[in-house]
Amino acid sequence: MAAPLIPVILCGGTGTRLWPLSRRLLPKQFLPLVTEQSLLQDTALRLAGVPQSEPPILVCNNEHRFLVAEQMQGIGAQPGTLVLEPKGRNTAPAIAVAARVALQRTPGACLLVLPSDHIVRDIPAFHRAVAAARAAVEAGSLATFGIVPTEPATGYGYIEAGEAIAGSPARRIKRFVEKPDAATAARFLAQGGFLWNSGMFAFSAQGYLDELARLRPDIAAGAERALAASSRDMDFLRLDAEAFAACPADSVDYAVMEKTDRGVVVPADIGWSDVGSWSSLWEVSDKDAAGNVVRGDVHLADAKGCLVRSSGRLVSILGAEDLIVVDTDDAVLVAARSRSQEVKEIVEGLERGKRTEHVAHRRVYRPWGYYESIDAGERFQVKRIMVKPGEALSLQMHHHRAEHWVVVSGTAKVTRGEQQILLGENESTYIPVGEKHRLENPGKVPVYLIEVQSGSYLGEDDIVRFEDRYKRD
Repeated sequence: MAAPLIPVILCGGTGTRLWPLSRRLLPKQFLPLVTEQSLLQDTALRLAGVPQSEPPILVCNNEHRFLVAEQMQGIGAQPGTLVLEPKGRNTAPAIAVAARVALQRTPGACLLVLPSDHIVRDIPAFHRAVAAARAAVEAGSLATFGIVPTEPATGYGYIEAGEAIAGSPARRIKRFVEKPDAATAARFLAQGGFLWNSGMFAFSAQGYLDELARLRPDIAAGAERALAASSRDMDFLRLDAEAFAACPADSVDYAVMEKTDRGVVVPADIGWSDVGSWSSLWEVSDKDAAGNVVRGDVHLADAKGCLVRSSGRLVSILGAEDLIVVDTDDAVLVAARSRSQEVKEIVEGLERGKRTEHVAHRRVYRPWGYYESIDAGERFQVKRIMVKPGEALSLQMHHHRAEHWVVVSGTAKVTRGEQQILLGENESTYIPVGEKHRLENPGKVPVYLIEVQSGSYLGEDDIVRFEDRYKRD
């Protein structure tokens, strides 16, 4: 009987080439780029129908923990475990932790390791590839999925398939090849036998740990120490920060798959993309008769081969070809489609210039709801705040700013010093500098309010928390 399969969904990554939509606090895996669900939600949903599949283990960084939990809840999926990385150490340590968690839950488990930010268009073909990989794992192999190439792409690593395995579509791995230049990629495509490296894997949890201990004992030991010293935090498993930071960082490819003699590759023609750039999103998206991909309030006139997205206002394109145009509430990108890989350099420039448009959108999500910036100037800032029913901000104070709250709709419960008051629509309160305060929503509908901040410093780090149900620092 086949071993139970536990999916491991890796939720790290920043998606800088998909700026200005993808940002550090809301990277591409949490965005609805193709369907109405986010890429993470699509990844979880495509597991439906995989035989003997147990609830997934998700690995994410601490900053995104509530976003991951909320998105999984939004599709009715309950993670088996949600592991928090205090610091990114690449995929080899993350999978080692997940393998140990899986074995604690289900001895003999087989892991299906999936990045959270990929597109798979052919779900039945994906399920067939998983079944083939699972059979290879049962035979003792460590499997990776090789995507059948459709073009001489230079943005992916390649895997050269070796000898066939009797009775299986899997092939021995002959070698891994780094991202090639255009001429080499064209030669690979013409020669045949080369597949794109997808970053998806299947192996037994114990088999992976055994190979990691043999090939990279330092990573295996570091991941084990971080898990041994971990702690439970609400619904999360928090790895020990010091132990995990000391673990060497490396990818599963370099640490294990390129060195093991047990590696096989399963060819997969599944309509796959890693959505690494706006041009790759254009390639896999449905297009109109002129080759345009549009989303949002967009008007095109004599435009060809463009990708245009609007997050709100009307965007109109006239007489343009092969452009990327992405409009958000605080930034607009216009780029030649052929140069979309260079968007990462724009993000690096924003960081050097100490700007914030690469960090967060105007709307910033929190476990209790969200806030969005409306206006800001010297010594003042205006925000719109939404608090979900039953949720509450931390009990906190500020050293440098005062706040004035005006309830727009709903009922807010406000703690102000030793007082507790209820505020309804069009009612307000003032929070002086240094006053302890908390905002709660005791009702059954969201609370919306306007917050006016004034003071000498208005940064988000001017918060001293005394109590917080979400256990934030």
